[in-house]
Amino acid sequence: MRISARNQLPGKIETVKPGATTAHITIKLDGGATVVASITNEAVTELGLQQGDSVYAVIKASDVMVGKA
Repeated sequence: MRISARNQLPGKIETVKPGATTAHITIKLDGGATVVASITNEAVTELGLQQGDSVYAVIKASDVMVGKA
């Protein structure tokens, strides 16, 4: 599959935590950082996502917000 997003970060799924309607997917990136994605439970099922799967975190955003404590 080809997509237009340029921010495609390869990694492996560490955890899949389903909730009432969405699941939190923790991805350990190849560089060592961790990304958590929130996707629907339906998407988890359709993609057959499970711990250890090789995946891409695809980031497409029109805005980036910065906060300071």
